[in-house]
Amino acid sequence: MGSAFVVRYQTTPESAGENQRLVEAVFTELALNQPGGLSYASFRLDDGVSFVHVGVVEGDGNPLAASTAFHEFQRGIRERAPEGPVPSGATLIGSYGFSSDHNGTK
Repeated sequence: MGSAFVVRYQTTPESAGENQRLVEAVFTELALNQPGGLSYASFRLDDGVSFVHVGVVEGDGNPLAASTAFHEFQRGIRERAPEGPVPSGATLIGSYGFSSDHNGTK
């Protein structure tokens, strides 16, 4: 079993769309490179400005650390989310139908 994480934050209303675009770019790059050892999902909540990222990393390294798009996403996070992200470790209790290939599409 790997290590799980949850990160939550609120963006400013003006930057929520840009934040979503940057998150989508991360998933586009992940789909292209298909790094192993990572299960990852991001959600934009119904308030339109809150985001939650959930992931499980298997092994020693986090594949997100090698992602150019993830570094681009992180670069301006303090401007988009002035209160900053709140990361938390987590313990995966179980999952059902949680698919990394959904990518926000139906």
